[in-house]
Amino acid sequence: MTSGCYFEDLTLGQTVSRAHVVTDADIRAFADLSGDHNPVHLDEAFAATTPFKGRIAHGMLSGAYISALIAGELPGPGTIYLSQSLNFRRPVKIGDPLEVHVTVATLDPVKARVGLSTVCTVNGKTVVEGEATVMAPRRPAAPSTGDVVSEGR
Repeated sequence: MTSGCYFEDLTLGQTVSRAHVVTDADIRAFADLSGDHNPVHLDEAFAATTPFKGRIAHGMLSGAYISALIAGELPGPGTIYLSQSLNFRRPVKIGDPLEVHVTVATLDPVKARVGLSTVCTVNGKTVVEGEATVMAPRRPAAPSTGDVVSEGR
């Protein structure tokens, strides 16, 4: 595997993190992709009248950054998402330095399932937190030394 981990390589407490500055372009692209054109995300005049006093990123944009980190690094390519909970604690605004953290919380060797703690922070404050359950790829079995390969008779 070129990046990421097989189930057998995972350890409790193993963590990966990635930082991303949220931009206006990110929010607009996510709105177009998802179809969520809520004015709190796209219209500064409207958003100024809300408790946030300005535009905020879609909560699910943070969820997408979590998904990208799981698929790309921990466990990584070949991981199958089974569930994800998200609790939105604070808004994420344009220009915020979002840090995404994924930590191995549980391991089920029978089913190759991994429980992950997922947290997004901005300037050290939690903005999104949750838990994911995924199925990690297993290491391919090595050929047994007792196998004989015949090259013909």
